[in-house]
Amino acid sequence: MRKPQAAVGSGRKKQAASQKGREQRSLRSSQAKPPAPDGLAGQQEEEVSQTPISPYHLFRDKAEVIAFRRSLLSWYDREKRDLPWRRRAEDEVDLDTRAYAVWVSEVMLQQTQVATVINYYTRWMQKWPTLQDLARASLEEVNQLWAGLGYYARGRRLQEGAQKVVEELGGHMPCTAETLQKLLPGVGRYTAGAIASIAFGQAAGVVDGNIVRVLCRVRAIGADPSSTLVSQQLWSLAQQLVDPARPGDFNQAAMELGATVCTPQHPLCSSCPVQSLCRAHQRVMQEQLSASQSPPGIPDMEECAPSTGQCQLCLPHTEPWNHTLGVTNYPRKPSRRPPREEHSATCVLEQPRAPGGARVLLVQRPSSGLLAGLWEFPTVTLEPSGQHPSKALLQELQNWAGPLPATQLQHLGEVVHTFSHIKLTYQVYGLALEGQTPVTTAPPGARWLTREEFHTAAVSTAMKKALH
Repeated sequence: MRKPQAAVGSGRKKQAASQKGREQRSLRSSQAKPPAPDGLAGQQEEEVSQTPISPYHLFRDKAEVIAFRRSLLSWYDREKRDLPWRRRAEDEVDLDTRAYAVWVSEVMLQQTQVATVINYYTRWMQKWPTLQDLARASLEEVNQLWAGLGYYARGRRLQEGAQKVVEELGGHMPCTAETLQKLLPGVGRYTAGAIASIAFGQAAGVVDGNIVRVLCRVRAIGADPSSTLVSQQLWSLAQQLVDPARPGDFNQAAMELGATVCTPQHPLCSSCPVQSLCRAHQRVMQEQLSASQSPPGIPDMEECAPSTGQCQLCLPHTEPWNHTLGVTNYPRKPSRRPPREEHSATCVLEQPRAPGGARVLLVQRPSSGLLAGLWEFPTVTLEPSGQHPSKALLQELQNWAGPLPATQLQHLGEVVHTFSHIKLTYQVYGLALEGQTPVTTAPPGARWLTREEFHTAAVSTAMKKALH
């Protein structure tokens, strides 16, 4: 089966004329009707779409768009990293399996670094190489393999999505960005576009954090990228730029550029394939020319409405260009609320002389909410005006293990673990059942595990910190 993305080689030259026509038609189409952002509807969408955008922040010339595509893809063909999900997408001929492999990688890569994901992805695909394999798995197995990767709801939604594809869609993945987002749980606009372009060859532009940074620098967009107006403009630019002949490669190339060259703090501008099209770099060069007292005749750098200060895509007037930042003036990060602080107490309850070796007690968290379905040491939430941590924790322990000697409950220290929106401080206690008759059974929702079993169970990183 021929892959939906054209191969690079001598055949590309023969396709040049027809490709140019496709590029120009795609360009006209994307300029005529830019896509609307997620969650924008009704009057708000109409008002935003009518907001005038300065040509300074756009690609006004068809030749610029074509040059951007060709430069970026040529660089990607030379420099792309060898990653397991890319190999699978290139080698797999079954479209559903290919789309599943891309889906898994995109979900794992959300909020997680590539280096961390590689081993998790490899183990996942070895265990569940197809949608059908994942659909048959239990949530316990999914959580166990996902343990330590964070944002655990991602794994649960992947499994739910696989079950839906198998049970309701005949085992076939939706093949367009629109239907992927509509039909699969947890699949948003970016993930849908990534799957549709990489697996099915749909010319769907995508915007993730890396692409936001690239586009904001290339077009000097300094306003808050999370705002409705800027988000809409970024998605419109991404759709305008995506190469209709190699959409999956183009999207991966744009992300690769942001991840390896156009980085947040120390961009490698000298290695950038689209440097000549970057307005942020142009400004830096203009400043360097001015500082060196260049001779008359050097044209002034193009600017966006310099006298009005009203452009909604430029740097805010309260945070003007800082020459010490260079291209990293873009994008400006919006202020974020600090994570809320919460406090809990947890206890490592151990039977040192249990049959088969020392065992610790774990209980399962509820099936929804933070860390849903994972296992943890008996834990209680602490309120500022509540009872003493050790007393509240002892009551919780006795619910699972029966009467216990309160005098042996020892405070061992604290563990701080920050989730995306919560900074959780655990007061860690320990209690060893030395003189009691060892037990091997536990009530429903609890279990006794050896330390070796603990490290392979579906437990959070916070609990591993607590045991340590």
